[in-house]
Amino acid sequence: MKNYLILFSLFVSVFMMANINLPAIFTDNMVLQRNAEVVIWGSASPKEEITLKADFLDKEYKTVAGNDATFKFIIPTGKEGGPYKISLKGYNEVVLNNVMLGEVWLLSGQSNMEMSASWGIKDGDMEVSKANHPNIRFFSVPKLSSEFPQNNLYGNWQICTPETMKNFSAIGYFFAQKLQENLKNVPIGLIASAWGGSAAELWTPKEVFEANPLILDNYKKIKPSEYYPSQIAGAYNAMIYPLNDFKMKGILWYQGETNTGNPDGYKDLLASMIASWRKAKADNLPFYIIQIAGYTGWSDTTVRIKNAQRIVAQSTENSGLVVTSDLDKTDDIHPKNKKPVGIRMANLVLKNNYGFVNGLVESPAHKNVDFKENKTILQFDFAEGLHFKNKSSELFEVAGNDGIFHKAKAVLKGNQIILHTDAVAKPVEVRYAWSNVAIPDVYNKAELPLSSFTTENLK
Repeated sequence: MKNYLILFSLFVSVFMMANINLPAIFTDNMVLQRNAEVVIWGSASPKEEITLKADFLDKEYKTVAGNDATFKFIIPTGKEGGPYKISLKGYNEVVLNNVMLGEVWLLSGQSNMEMSASWGIKDGDMEVSKANHPNIRFFSVPKLSSEFPQNNLYGNWQICTPETMKNFSAIGYFFAQKLQENLKNVPIGLIASAWGGSAAELWTPKEVFEANPLILDNYKKIKPSEYYPSQIAGAYNAMIYPLNDFKMKGILWYQGETNTGNPDGYKDLLASMIASWRKAKADNLPFYIIQIAGYTGWSDTTVRIKNAQRIVAQSTENSGLVVTSDLDKTDDIHPKNKKPVGIRMANLVLKNNYGFVNGLVESPAHKNVDFKENKTILQFDFAEGLHFKNKSSELFEVAGNDGIFHKAKAVLKGNQIILHTDAVAKPVEVRYAWSNVAIPDVYNKAELPLSSFTTENLK
């Protein structure tokens, strides 16, 4: 009996010591950001010495777990490549296989970011059948909400196959496919953390609301739903915060539909959310916004969300906007034509963040307005080859001091548009495509549409 007790005691001691644990973001098949200093962290027994080895490293790294039972390695990754093996050894050993070094992007927002080929996207069956890309990897964050920031989440990295692509973000997949085509098969890792129906407030850290009473007041107007929580910062705490130490190249954001019910303050909310994410990661990450499309089931407050997204993208450093209003009819809350959205986003990223010169890849963007007597003169960025889709535009309006807008005749003069209407003797405001269901009719030579905009001073 004494011998059995000794053996049992030894077994328990070994079991208690064999406790290197890694967060779920570190699994087989993962992608680590290339050419970077990346963090690998986890938990172990206090004072446990841990050794990290990897095929792409020229030396071993050692650390000792702290008295809080956590450890952290900061290691260089170097250029793209793989597959590699990473091992962490202490009292036990954890081995990660088929690890790639490449480009890592986070995808977040609501259902149109979450939407996969299995939802019935355009040409979905054909795209699924071709989705064999072993150097594209997916990580899907499950829907989780928490009152407090969490240290871990669930999930695992998967290789892109027809079976895995079918249930992953379609926009994300097409984005990765285009990136890889231009980056010559550099591995791409996509982390999808999205929740259909979620308001932007759900993705914003609590301290933003504490610092801005107006944002907090707007949050209180969110109506509860049986499909998503309305808990302040709930998704951020459970679905973004655990990823803050994981090195990424950038972030793609497609959200705003739920906030159409209360558009006041969305501009400040989105800008504050972006700043808070960057601060938490201590990295001025590229942050790209996909503008929501129109939908006949929404009120015309929708266009105010689109305008807010435009302003934030234009005024935020290291950001950009993808306009989508021209790609589908307005009768579907989940537009099916996802491939052009992913490609437009990839083209922006390739130009801005990878130095590829692929011609004009930006939509025309409102830059400046001059009011001269009864005429309005508009200037635009990215306006090369500016033209009207139907030989004329029916979507411009101007207003005088009375604030009443009237349809205006638009005339192209080079890369400028000049507006006039006899109904307004002295215009002071102008807007374009100011309707939930307006389909753009102004494009540049790349056939990219002009976003809705207004010069009104809206919240």
